[in-house]
Amino acid sequence: MTDAAWLVVGLGNPGPEYAGHRHNVGFLVVDALAARLRVRTGRHRRAVADAAEGRLGVGADAPRLVLVKPLTYMNLSGGPAAALARFYGVTPDRVIAVHDELDVPYGQVRVKGGGGEGGHNGLRSMSKSLATREYLRVRCGIGRPPGRQDPADYVLSNFSPVERKELELLIDRAADVVESLVTKGLEPTQNVFHGL
Repeated sequence: MTDAAWLVVGLGNPGPEYAGHRHNVGFLVVDALAARLRVRTGRHRRAVADAAEGRLGVGADAPRLVLVKPLTYMNLSGGPAAALARFYGVTPDRVIAVHDELDVPYGQVRVKGGGGEGGHNGLRSMSKSLATREYLRVRCGIGRPPGRQDPADYVLSNFSPVERKELELLIDRAADVVESLVTKGLEPTQNVFHGL
């Protein structure tokens, strides 16, 4: 049996000033997965990223995950992701990008394989650096900005008090989706989670 790894890339911006922003939901999901796998992310020697390795389950045949938080800021996330994909020998079909999604209602999680970037600079960087759009995406719904607020300002602002009450549920659901993608595949995961 192959021991090929999965690369789970949480998209976000480094630093405490960005930590609570909607744009950083990918980092929060990676942190949740690291806690589940009982590993801690730390600076990787081969990329400008925090990363950790762990197994999803017990035993040598349990899927191996490499959890990644690029530290290059959102617009350049693809460089560290591609560097670590090369280092670990991960093919694009085993790369999972976890990111905020304006076009999904708050609290819902959607998953897809390939497709466009929808104006998301982190995904655009991933596609460019991986030289393909054919990787998996876990889309964490943050909803559209209220009124006439600029989407760029919206994603770079903190979750509202009401949203924060549901944030843990969103993070947990997205982490469940990542685990399901790895263990069950794309279509079964869509069948389960797209109804929630």
